[in-house]
Amino acid sequence: MSRLRRKPVVGLALGSGSARGWAHFGVLHALREAGIAPDIICGTSIGSLVGATYAAGEMDSFENWVLGLGKRKVFGFMDFNLGGGLLKGEKIIEFWRENFVQETMEELGAPFGCVATDLQTGAEVWLRKGSIAEAVRASIALPGLFTPVMHEGRLLVDGGLVNPVPVSLARAMGADIVIAVDLNADIMRRHMRQQGPRDSELRVQSREVSLSELQLEAELPVDGDGAPPQSPVAEPAGWSGKWRRSVSSVKTLSASVMRRGQKSEGDAEDDEPPRIPSLTNVLLASINIMQMRITRSRMAGDPAEVLIAPRVSHIGQMDFHQGRKSIDEGYAAAQLAMPALRGWGL
Repeated sequence: MSRLRRKPVVGLALGSGSARGWAHFGVLHALREAGIAPDIICGTSIGSLVGATYAAGEMDSFENWVLGLGKRKVFGFMDFNLGGGLLKGEKIIEFWRENFVQETMEELGAPFGCVATDLQTGAEVWLRKGSIAEAVRASIALPGLFTPVMHEGRLLVDGGLVNPVPVSLARAMGADIVIAVDLNADIMRRHMRQQGPRDSELRVQSREVSLSELQLEAELPVDGDGAPPQSPVAEPAGWSGKWRRSVSSVKTLSASVMRRGQKSEGDAEDDEPPRIPSLTNVLLASINIMQMRITRSRMAGDPAEVLIAPRVSHIGQMDFHQGRKSIDEGYAAAQLAMPALRGWGL
């Protein structure tokens, strides 16, 4: 007697990453365009926030709100606190609950669960029933940033401390195929690149010495092949100051590059000492590295069938106003994973 084949249960595990978590929107858009609707939604930290909104059918409205965030609006949601963490975290969660997700987990259209950490025992806590807002608030309680949450007699903090990408929770909830979104995959690449000249500085400097920009700024004509004319051109009236400043920028950058290339052992003491980051940046960077290592370890033992890893290391953990960049990176990463998804028949 032949066994009946059933449709596999698809679980989506959305990982932690603070402001980089807006990349989850891009992933969800790509999945929706491909006709892939996860049966189970799991999240850790920011992944729980986006995942709960998706499960409640409010993803589009929440994303539109995120895209309207500016630095001033982000600052307005910061309810500063003197003990347990820099922020209470109540203002943003209350706003989110009132405007987007008011249901309990039992009322959602799709099974949803999120991960938190017991601060006293270090145990991994799976939250699968009751108030969504309370569960998400516990899951995003990043140590040092948000105050811990008391939930059913347990003091809970961010789930990323123990399970940054909750593949195991998705399997426990019945998923046969798990699509995991890891926002910490390229964190080390960022730290390694910072040892050399910073890309951001080079990009800013390169804008000053771009040939096309210098020609445009000085209103010089350009030949059809993009090269400046060989004959001398008179300096337009009123532009002499701008032209000289541009040339000065070229000279300054050239001298800087030459000095970088000519450094010897004897010049080591002349190097500018590295800037010491703030306490918050040190804490956040340390959590980044820890979560990356834990993710690698846990996923080596229980790998997802499909891994989506947006390249978002250039997005800072508190850059919540950079939603567009994060979403685009998430969408691009999901597109790259489409062959793997199709390989599983999705």
